[in-house]
Amino acid sequence: MKKIFIVHLILLLLLTNCTENEDLQFDGESAYQYAKQQVEFGPRTPGSDAHQNTVDWIMSELDKTGWKTEIQTDQINDYQIKNLVAYRGEKNNDAPWIILAAHYDSRFFADRDPNPENQLLPVPGANDGASGVAVLLELARVLPLDLEKNVWMVFFDAEDQGQIDNWDWILGSRSFVNSLQGSPDYVILLDMIGDADLNIYFERNSSDELQQEVWEIASELGYSEFFIPEYKYSILDDHIPFVEKGITAIDIIDFDYPYWHTIQDTIDKVSPESLEAIGRTIFHWLLVP
Repeated sequence: MKKIFIVHLILLLLLTNCTENEDLQFDGESAYQYAKQQVEFGPRTPGSDAHQNTVDWIMSELDKTGWKTEIQTDQINDYQIKNLVAYRGEKNNDAPWIILAAHYDSRFFADRDPNPENQLLPVPGANDGASGVAVLLELARVLPLDLEKNVWMVFFDAEDQGQIDNWDWILGSRSFVNSLQGSPDYVILLDMIGDADLNIYFERNSSDELQQEVWEIASELGYSEFFIPEYKYSILDDHIPFVEKGITAIDIIDFDYPYWHTIQDTIDKVSPESLEAIGRTIFHWLLVP
């Protein structure tokens, strides 16, 4: 109870401060524009022009907001994985190391589409891919420069190509974790978090303690209708390679999205309000000492 009271008090102080300094507020409309731009590139299937345009654009947007970027590469069969890694300033070894992550690729085939004629078409990936990237880019824009945490933003390639010849799920994150030097304190993955009918449940492979911490902040911010503190799914996603290494990680995901892996995963299914609920929750979690 004491810890919850302290978190509650800190959040009240943070909310008061953010009211006085609106420049630090996460903006759902701004995040929505980031999602919309990705969809306008076209399906970001690995190896496509839209995929490369997205890589270039993400790096450009991060550069505008003062983040340093690197590309971590790996060869998988005949494809070169491209994970984008962003950080700001020098690493402070005394501060917590936090990775915020999302995947930017979209799926080759809409194989869950109810119309068989659409199942060989690529998925537009407005929610499944673009929404998580959008929240990271908006956080990169608004996070304070004096944040006493080592925050990395990682944009994973080749997450969504499982059950396709010569591919598998979560290839980008597996490659990243295999090459990672050191162990981050916390990893938060964002995937399919822009649905207008947003329902985020506890995920069974994720850290219990970190989920409870984040859900508590969401509740304090008035987002308890979106963050439901009940277990529902066990999901194979980009947090799993971290979990397998013993790293504290959670997957924030709405797996009840009805347009998953269909051609209907379009920008009209994404809500600025949902993006804002997710973004502000993570923003305030990062501000808590």
